[in-house]
Amino acid sequence: MPGLIEIPALIISSLATTTLAANALYLGTYALAYAGLAFGATALQGLFVKKPDVPTPEDGNYNLKQAVPSLAYVLGRAKKGSDYVFLEEADGTAYHILVWAGHQINGFVQHYLHDEAVTLDVNGLVVTPSHFVVRGSSRVSIHTRVGFPVSTVYSDIAIAFASIWNSDFRGDGLATVRMACETVSSEDYMGSFPNQMPQHSAIGEGALLYDPRSGITAFSTNLALMRLWHLTNPVGGKMALADMYLPDWVNAANVCDEFVTNRLGETERRYHGGFWFRAENDPVEVGRIMDQAGELVVYERPDGLIGVHAGKYVDPDIRLTASAIISCAHDVNQRRSSTVLAVRGQWTDPANRYNTVDAAIYGDPYIGEDTERSATIENQAVQSHNHMQRLQKITYTRKNAARLTIKAHYSDAKNVPYRRFVRIHYPPRLNEVVVEITEAPKISLRNMTVEFSGIIVPSTLYNFNAAIEEGAPGANAIILPPGSVPSPVNFNVVIQNEVIAGGSTAAYALATWNYISDSLIYELEWEPTSGSEPARSVNSKTGELSVRSNYLSDGVQYRFRLRSWSNGKSSAWTSYEIRTATADPTAPGVVSSVAATGGAGQIAFSWVAPNSANYAAARIYTNTTNSMTGATLRRTEYGPPATADSFTVTGLSAGTYYGFVEAINASGVAATAVATGAKTVT
Repeated sequence: MPGLIEIPALIISSLATTTLAANALYLGTYALAYAGLAFGATALQGLFVKKPDVPTPEDGNYNLKQAVPSLAYVLGRAKKGSDYVFLEEADGTAYHILVWAGHQINGFVQHYLHDEAVTLDVNGLVVTPSHFVVRGSSRVSIHTRVGFPVSTVYSDIAIAFASIWNSDFRGDGLATVRMACETVSSEDYMGSFPNQMPQHSAIGEGALLYDPRSGITAFSTNLALMRLWHLTNPVGGKMALADMYLPDWVNAANVCDEFVTNRLGETERRYHGGFWFRAENDPVEVGRIMDQAGELVVYERPDGLIGVHAGKYVDPDIRLTASAIISCAHDVNQRRSSTVLAVRGQWTDPANRYNTVDAAIYGDPYIGEDTERSATIENQAVQSHNHMQRLQKITYTRKNAARLTIKAHYSDAKNVPYRRFVRIHYPPRLNEVVVEITEAPKISLRNMTVEFSGIIVPSTLYNFNAAIEEGAPGANAIILPPGSVPSPVNFNVVIQNEVIAGGSTAAYALATWNYISDSLIYELEWEPTSGSEPARSVNSKTGELSVRSNYLSDGVQYRFRLRSWSNGKSSAWTSYEIRTATADPTAPGVVSSVAATGGAGQIAFSWVAPNSANYAAARIYTNTTNSMTGATLRRTEYGPPATADSFTVTGLSAGTYYGFVEAINASGVAATAVATGAKTVT
């Protein structure tokens, strides 16, 4: 045994935590104080092996694909991706199974596909955004399991992949997501999946935490309860609940639950938050995040139980005076190298999809000088701007506080290692000051002394007036949904004609629109209004402002519509434009020698066709008035030009009739009708 034994009290503080002291607490032994008597030098060195950093919120924006991922743990609310355990395709549908957390969770709050919030119906089908719904059918579905000790297999996957995934693959104790994505046509692909295969992430409520106040295990965002869970979990402190001094933890949980008022006049809990980490992350670092966010100091009591100092000022019950103090080193801390003018903060903003954002600066980093003097506090477990601003103020106070190192008689200071605040009266320099202990006190059993370091803090350390001190955070960036392809502007269709082989003419449609961008091409679609032919379409070239259809059937009525395309994605169709195809727009000459004779139930018409090359037929009308308005078409009589022709209309009732004869071309374009005058039918 060494002649001089100095045992550090096992204190883990967000203010000044050493790796050695922290690991000593997790192991629950004083052995490390003796430089590895129980473990040896090799084991001691292993405690300092660098482990992966605790993930930032942004690290959860993607899904991990690797053989054996480290399990993820979620405390409070967090938004994150998952770890793949299954990805296969069957009958055009891709099936994904992802592990969101390696433990039971309270539930999922919101699902995202490529950072778009989606809405699910009762069957798990994605119904918004609408681009995931094609022709009335959703192409993506999401089912979940919260991680019960005995879970349930995803039955559709067990059926589709019976040879590799059966009913035994339940995922007991794992919070999982099953996502299925159905194939769509190439025409709809970019519109439905503009970012390719959907990337899933979710906001969820994480682990169920034991609350010593009620004895109930339930979901909570209370940071003290998170720290208690971590210390008693195999992924953290590996201790038992019996190792905890529960009255301290009850008090800390109550302090975390206290209401404070933010700058908007709203109330929120004092120390609540959430974050996630992996089993491979350093438990000391994970604990530090919670300690810092909750202003907690975890320590070992004289009875060996683990207690915690809550994030609240407690009037000291230990007062050391000159008679108890052996030596006192006092540093007023006025140096520019160690003091700051401002503190910056970074926290996780739920309103910004749980991404890291900057808080308002506490103080002014450039007062009276050009050189910035500021400190930065970053904590991914903080999810409130008011919360971060309170931590910034406390950090500002500590950075600029005077420092003390006190050596005192053991009989007077033996309980100092188990306190957060002590009072010092050492006139004339120190008159009833409050010292916050920032390093592990040292107890010398040989000299019967206690040595500790701390900072001088006011009793108002935790006071905060949000209306004056909080400041306004910067505005969050607004994430716009994927833009749609602009619809055509001023769409119009004109029937045109051209001479084809043999000298005849043919009709086609010419569609036009306004210029928007060279990145767009346009698709014109047409079909007969009667539905007698299937729809056809043609595409324009880049930069063109018009496109023509194929040849159309003469005299047939068509409907036309247009849409624009960009990078494989289309706009909505325009409304239909109705046009009649006319190959020959020129009317033939007028019929001549028109005559009509009334008779019993009939009228006999005669005429001479015009000497026009495009003459095709004559239309015969009757009316009860001497007007073409309202006249009844009785016959279309086809014949050659410059030829006498006739037709008798029968089946007429007795009365006076007026007849009309008009010449038409092959496209139905009519010349002026010629009247026959009144005729009597008996």
